[in-house]
Amino acid sequence: MTSLSPEAVEALFTRSDRSYLFARWGRPIVPVVFGVTDATVSILKGAIEALCVLTDHRLAETDAELGANLMVFFVADWGELTDTPNLDRLIPELDALVVRLRAADANQYRIFRFDDDGAIKACFSFVRMDDQLADVPAETLALNQMVQALLLWSDTAFTDHSPLALADGRAILRPEIADVMRVAYDPVLPAMAQDPSHALRLYARLGRAQ
Repeated sequence: MTSLSPEAVEALFTRSDRSYLFARWGRPIVPVVFGVTDATVSILKGAIEALCVLTDHRLAETDAELGANLMVFFVADWGELTDTPNLDRLIPELDALVVRLRAADANQYRIFRFDDDGAIKACFSFVRMDDQLADVPAETLALNQMVQALLLWSDTAFTDHSPLALADGRAILRPEIADVMRVAYDPVLPAMAQDPSHALRLYARLGRAQ
């Protein structure tokens, strides 16, 4: 049996306003990374490739609508975002967002865009490398960012527990979270769901996956 209860599965996609909202990618993922070395880019792309193997989802070289649809930005200060050419065209509320992120002293933030069916069609992930994140190994940071970009998790899903664990000193995806990600991409299930009964369908597949 899975180590997650039906309630725990539901909580992963139940937002702080108590609404249930699940979404997965509905198109191949085309990642691009800004603000880090080529070595770190390779680590990040390796993490998303591993998660696409896990979920049986696809990567692609280009997205017909957006070119790249998973954009990861690393900055030292949130103000760098407003200096990024054309980013305000992708995120019209960019100036206000920078003000909010500075006020909250945040070190990461994600914005998702959705297609007409509610599936994820784009994700913009922003990471400010403060003292806390600077001490995190690149492999750990990359895996954590990609896990949170692959599904629309609840905004409180990983407040108390990271999706990662340590094994022999290396960060790995917690097995129960890996199982949820795998069944979340079952083609029989919808790409977007707002009814909590969807969590029961996930849970039923978790049991069969053991």
